[in-house]
Amino acid sequence: MLFPSEDWPRIADGSLTVAHRRWRRPQVVAGRRYRTPAGFIVVDAVDQLGEDEVPDGIEVRGDPQLPITRVRFHHVDDADPRAELAADTDVDVGSLTTRLDRMDARSPHGPWTRQTLRLIAEHPARRAGDLAEMVGRERDDWKRDVRKLKELGLTLSLEVGYRLSPRGEAYLAAVDSDD
Repeated sequence: MLFPSEDWPRIADGSLTVAHRRWRRPQVVAGRRYRTPAGFIVVDAVDQLGEDEVPDGIEVRGDPQLPITRVRFHHVDDADPRAELAADTDVDVGSLTTRLDRMDARSPHGPWTRQTLRLIAEHPARRAGDLAEMVGRERDDWKRDVRKLKELGLTLSLEVGYRLSPRGEAYLAAVDSDD
């Protein structure tokens, strides 16, 4: 679930617990945990409202033909496991290489994992669209692949672009020293 940056502090301190969205169908599920820039939230309830049920002063942007969904949630102080993984420089190079090789083998556009890590290392904080273009890929498809590397703790998202995490740097240093 996306929130504007001005809402992040209120989500983190627990003072923002309700959001209204215009969605064709709900994009979140009650009881599930979601990662936001303000930390994790747990969705408590999801329901549709009529126009007359929206509290005064709440502007719900979007197509007025779409139903209004109210999402009630609460912030949880769980640490992001990716952050801990990203900071860990004690890398099992063999098992990580095996995992990346499997990702490369399943890819419809051929090996991409090491190429993407090196590209991010060479161009930190560069726009995703620019990086995707450098390797002849569509931006959204390329970004999906970068998220896979982030789940392995190898990359970090920046306000604009990416950079390698300490784990990603350690992995690349290890595999490049073997070459």
